[in-house]
Amino acid sequence: MQIDARGKSCPIPVMMAEEALSRIGEGIIEVLVDNEESALNVAGFAAQNAMFAETKRAGADWNVKIVKGYVCEPNAEFGLRNADLKAKKKTLLLIIGTDSMGKDEDLGKKLMKGFFDTMKVHKQLPHTMFFLNAGVKLTTVNDDTIGVLKDMETLGVEIYSCGTCLKHYDLESELKIGNRGTTNHIVEGIQDFDKVVWI
Repeated sequence: MQIDARGKSCPIPVMMAEEALSRIGEGIIEVLVDNEESALNVAGFAAQNAMFAETKRAGADWNVKIVKGYVCEPNAEFGLRNADLKAKKKTLLLIIGTDSMGKDEDLGKKLMKGFFDTMKVHKQLPHTMFFLNAGVKLTTVNDDTIGVLKDMETLGVEIYSCGTCLKHYDLESELKIGNRGTTNHIVEGIQDFDKVVWI
């Protein structure tokens, strides 16, 4: 069975794969996606549910083959990734959905940088920062915040920017700090972190 999830933003490719797998007792499905983040999410979903997944790039697209029908160990890539994450204490997930604090944008941009500077100086750092909506401008085109965010990453903070949001603002090629992420970071974070804070 082949599922064409190209052009679908996260988490729709995972939902399509889950729905297709629910209709078979055993067998193989292939999920076509057009970006690496979706391919990793689909393969990660399979690994978390003890199914074998194989990901291959085909031109501009990715093909994720999932085998259902027998129990297997999560594949090495995701198993190692999960082990690494569990080894680090997940105290705080900070989700930033804006590039300005408060209603006055000019003042708000200064306050946002000041907020980051204060966290860095006092070493009150989150485990992970996830930027979405207009917040992705802070990791791409806002030169005032790039420097302090790089310093925070050097201190161990994991930084992700929403891939769908980067695409929406046409900033995919402008990412200067951290990695592209998906809403999986939020959904899993609600369960995995001691505290989740939205700004």
